Amino acid sequence: MFETHIPPEPDKILRVMAEFAADPRPDKIDLGVGVYRSEAGTTPVLRAVKAAEARLLDEQTTKGYVGLAGDPHFHAAMRTLVLGNTVPADRIAALATPGGTGAVRQAFELIRLVRPGAVVHTSAPTWPNHESILDTLKMPWRPYRYYDPATGGADAEGMMADLDAVAEGDVVLLHGCCHNPTGADLSVSQWVELADLLARRGAVPMIDLAYQGFGMGLDADVEGLRALAQRLPEALITLSGSKNFGLYRDRVGLVLALCDGPTVRDAIQGRLAWLNRQTYAFPPDHGAAVVTTILGDAGLRGDWEAELGDMRSRILSMRQSLAVQLRSETGSERFDFLTAHQGMFSRIGATPEQVLQLREQHAVYMVGDGRINMAGLTPGIVAPSARAIAAVLG
Repeated sequence: MFETHIPPEPDKILRVMAEFAADPRPDKIDLGVGVYRSEAGTTPVLRAVKAAEARLLDEQTTKGYVGLAGDPHFHAAMRTLVLGNTVPADRIAALATPGGTGAVRQAFELIRLVRPGAVVHTSAPTWPNHESILDTLKMPWRPYRYYDPATGGADAEGMMADLDAVAEGDVVLLHGCCHNPTGADLSVSQWVELADLLARRGAVPMIDLAYQGFGMGLDADVEGLRALAQRLPEALITLSGSKNFGLYRDRVGLVLALCDGPTVRDAIQGRLAWLNRQTYAFPPDHGAAVVTTILGDAGLRGDWEAELGDMRSRILSMRQSLAVQLRSETGSERFDFLTAHQGMFSRIGATPEQVLQLREQHAVYMVGDGRINMAGLTPGIVAPSARAIAAVLG
């Protein structure tokens, strides 16, 4: 049965990680990593997470299932974190999933069930796994203009023009903040304009929110998302606890489905639970319980927000330092756009050939599309990274 199987192409990010690990050069630099790293080069367990886990260890009396859709307390805590009070709770169905990728997969599965044949419109570029999952599910997708390499910013005008042609019932996939891989975000006014366009076209937004708190702050990062949610009868939101809680391996994810009224919400809630039953049945709960504990305790939440703020500040500091060093190395403002980006990632405008040259000649690793992770930088490697980029990109 297996002997004729052709293996898939390796994941681009995982391939970079493997190549970096195999490189014996002592001065190698990893800017391709997809996770947050501290100045020490580690992905730390947050203080609030350790405290919450200790509390759970002491207080939990069972490891029994919490339900097909996950813990309602987790749903409520994350719903409030993301949406505040902008949408009534009785309009929102929720589903716990294994990580943000699980949330994206289940949201796509829901779309396929309730709107067969709907085209999912994805930003050009987007996180590669979005389109990979859509291909696996044999769901049609179409890119819309998003990133302008000439300015290093979002091409809002091109985006609106492309989306003004979407069909009624189509889905528009958006990044809630800290766009991956470009770092270029929409302004709040552009989110409002987008909401009006989607309402006029009868399209449904799906917002993938994996980096809340890594851009400008917990509330500032979702101001545009909340403006959109207030203006539309339906939306899907996929969430991850990997980044802002540092719970990567504990797989914390959630789907929020904003529905046009409580009756529709109840029907979709049942369908979401059914989807979990058909795939992995009951979702994991340890990471979700950690998040619920943190968000429900003022002391733990304050400590978490402080540490998240430190992570955000470190990313911003590395971003600014790299831009300054590149200006010094190139004698130009060519890379100043990096300081306008949000979150961990930016594209530096390198071609695949230049990415290969950076790796082979300078031991600087990044994804083939030129995406770099600012959290992969430390003060000691900003200068050599900038020198290598300037030498190859000119």
